[in-house]
Amino acid sequence: MAEMNPEPTAPQGMTVTHTREPGLEGEILTVNFGPQHPSTHGVLRLVVDLDGEVIRRVRPVIGYLHTGIEKQMEALRWQQGVVVTDRHDYLSPPINNLAYALAVERLMGVQAPPRAQALRVIMSELARIASHLIWLGTSGIELGAMGMFMYCLRDREKVLALNEEISGFRMHTSYIRPGGVTADVTPRFLDMLDAFIREMPSNVDEYENLLTHNPIWIARTRDIGYLSADDAVALGATGPMVRGSGLPWDLRKSRPYCAYETYEWEVAVESAGDCYARYLVRIKEMREAVKILRQALDRLPGGPVNVDDRKMLPPPREEIETSMEALIHHFKLFTEGYSPPVGDVYVAVESGRGENGCYIVSDGTHKPRRVKFRSASFVNLQAVQHLAPGSMIADLIAIIGTADTVLGDVDR
Repeated sequence: MAEMNPEPTAPQGMTVTHTREPGLEGEILTVNFGPQHPSTHGVLRLVVDLDGEVIRRVRPVIGYLHTGIEKQMEALRWQQGVVVTDRHDYLSPPINNLAYALAVERLMGVQAPPRAQALRVIMSELARIASHLIWLGTSGIELGAMGMFMYCLRDREKVLALNEEISGFRMHTSYIRPGGVTADVTPRFLDMLDAFIREMPSNVDEYENLLTHNPIWIARTRDIGYLSADDAVALGATGPMVRGSGLPWDLRKSRPYCAYETYEWEVAVESAGDCYARYLVRIKEMREAVKILRQALDRLPGGPVNVDDRKMLPPPREEIETSMEALIHHFKLFTEGYSPPVGDVYVAVESGRGENGCYIVSDGTHKPRRVKFRSASFVNLQAVQHLAPGSMIADLIAIIGTADTVLGDVDR
C-alpha cells in the first residue's frame, strides 16, 4: 500500500502529493497542471507523476469546458445549427462551418456554386493562418520568445478585420452555410485580402528569423516529444501531428473538397517527429495557405454565391414583393425550415489541427436527429500521455503546445 502525504504548501494552481511506490528508490511526486494553468492552452488538467524532474506518467483529464453543442443542435433547425458550429474549435470557426455545410449539402444532394466554393477556400485558409498564429505566439511566450506574441497578434488582427468586412463579425462569422455563403464579398474585402497576401510572406520570414535558427528555441523543441509515424497512425493523430512525423496526409489533397484539387500547393511535411518538426510544418502551412489564397483571389469566378434551390434558401427579395407563392415559401422556410431526406452522412475537412469531421443523421424532419463532430483536438490530445514520459517537466510545456489542442473542441 503506497504511503501518501499531502503537501501543505502547494503552489497556486497545483495540487502536490508525495507517493512512495514499491520498487522505486525515491518518491513519486504527483502534480496537477491545470485546469487553470496558462500553459495548458485552456481548461485542461494534466495529472503528472514526477520522479525528480523526470515525467513518469501523464493523465489528461477533460470535461471542464463541456458546452453540449452537439446535443443542442438537435433542438435547432438545420440552418440554425451553423451558429453553434462556430464555437467548438473557436480558433477556426469558418472551417467548422464548412464541415457542417458540406455534410448537409451531401444529404440534400446539392453542391455550392463555384464562386461560393472559392470563397469557402479563402475563408478556410485565412482561418488556418489565424489559428497557426495564435499557436505560434502563445508557444513563443511559453518557451521564452516573448516578442513572438506581438508579431503574431499583429497579423491575426488583419484576418479578424477581413472576417468583419465579409460577415460583420470578427471571430464567429457563421459565414459558410448549407447551400453557399451568407453574402458576396465587397470590393473592399478583395483589396484588403490582396494587401494581406502581399504582406504575409515577409511576415512569415520574420517569424523564422526570430525562431528557426534560434539556439534557445531549438534546445526547447528539437528531440522533444518524439512521435513516430507508426505511433501517430495508431493514435489516430492528424494534421501537423502526423505530418510532422513524415506522413503526407492532408484531406485537401487526399480527399479533396471545394475544388482544392485545382489549386497548386504542397503538403507541409517534416520527418523528425519532434516538437521542432511540428513547428516547421505549421510555418510551411502558412506559406502554402498564402499560395492558395493568391490563386483563389486571382481566379475568383463570377456567378451566384448560393444554390438555386428553393428547398434550402429563400427566394430573392424582389420576387417576394411580386409573388404570393414566394412570400409563402419565405415564411415557411424561416418558421419551419427544410427537411433533408432520411439518412446519415460523414464529411471531413482539414482544419489547422487536423481532421475536422461532421457526422449528421436525419430522420426526415426539420431538425437533426443527431450531430457529432470528430474533433482533431480530442484525438491529438491523447498523444500527450504517449509523448511525455521520460521527458523533463519543463519539456511538457512544449509537448502540450505542439499538440495545439483547443479545449472547446475537445469537450464540446
